[in-house]
Amino acid sequence: MIGKANWSSFLVLLVLSFPLSTRSQIDPEKRHLIQLGYNQPLEGHGPIAGYGFYYHNQPNFVATNLTLRLSIAPIYLDSELGFTGLLGPNTDVAVGLAGGGFAHTYSEVRGGHYRREESFTGHGGEVSVSLYHRFNPEQEIPLWLILRGSAHRFFYERDSRTAPNFELPDARTSMHVRTGLRFGGQEPSLTEPLALELSVWHETQIRTDSEGYGFAHDRRLEPNSHLFWARGLLKFMFENEQFIEGSVTAGTSADADRFNAYRLGGVLPFASEFPLSIPGYYYQELSARRFVLINGQYSFPITPERNWRITTFGGIGAVDYLEGLEQPGDWHSGLGAGVSYISPSGAWMASLIYGHAFDAIRSDGRGANQVGLLFQYDFDAKARGKSRFFMPGVSPYRSRGGEELFR
Repeated sequence: MIGKANWSSFLVLLVLSFPLSTRSQIDPEKRHLIQLGYNQPLEGHGPIAGYGFYYHNQPNFVATNLTLRLSIAPIYLDSELGFTGLLGPNTDVAVGLAGGGFAHTYSEVRGGHYRREESFTGHGGEVSVSLYHRFNPEQEIPLWLILRGSAHRFFYERDSRTAPNFELPDARTSMHVRTGLRFGGQEPSLTEPLALELSVWHETQIRTDSEGYGFAHDRRLEPNSHLFWARGLLKFMFENEQFIEGSVTAGTSADADRFNAYRLGGVLPFASEFPLSIPGYYYQELSARRFVLINGQYSFPITPERNWRITTFGGIGAVDYLEGLEQPGDWHSGLGAGVSYISPSGAWMASLIYGHAFDAIRSDGRGANQVGLLFQYDFDAKARGKSRFFMPGVSPYRSRGGEELFR
């Protein structure tokens, strides 16, 4: 029989992640995808992470200038309705609504140790308005200006192991304003073999409640935070369906706290809007005020039919830790490999991956390992034609919380 705590953990798995790459512009392609991902550490008891969702993008929804995007899981919904050309031929507008359970769960990881007594569950929702302006409609590679304002509401509750004397943050509201310039991009699918992106971003977060929380209010929420980050990515294929991908991501912040610091670690391509992957680490193990991260991967077929592939990937980065979450050493690195199978029709694919972290702190010293599983089913693969590429690497997606799986 499944107890109440295990049911909660199971539901978390179902709502962990939703793709938002199309939030950088209205997606003009029809898409119907199922995405699943899971990471399991082999040492220690870290926040186990995964995602599961159905992604639907429908251009020409009701009218030719409307696009509906939905990301659906049993207890979470993320939606956006886009209006193409609403403010002119090159300027689109979209309104978004999202909400549900476990979306803002927080897991404290400090010094390589997952501190369950300082972790808790968070729920919430948001409304948003976005503006997308294209500067170069005559060019093949688009240059977009993105402006987005959003209002968020958060609620928190104890987990079964949250310390009795650990005071949770109060329910709160925050306002976010994001500005970005994005040249190129990457499609919201694991099967696209080509991508190019250069982007710079700034986000301001303003909270209505910045009271302290924790043990005797030993930590606080900053009333105002500013995040600045940039990303460059290139992915291409060459002869015999081999491909290489490389990316550089860097970020800095002013007055960041535990809820909006940059968090690095794990290998889940849909784990966050700008996932900061380092193989072998716990999911979001490292919390940083500033960082620079380099990721790369190489994939090649190993059978004549090219349905079986080997992928190698890695990440190395320098971290300036958030205050209170420091640890010895500023550099972190990891390597991994995966074996993938793509169905003959190209409709589904699955990959088993392994990662090793060279610098992760564990009870027996430095070094850690993880295994993972990634899966995609594309309902429209036949209509688009077969694609054979499976990429357990960096992609622009946002996490929907949930680090407490299968307790």
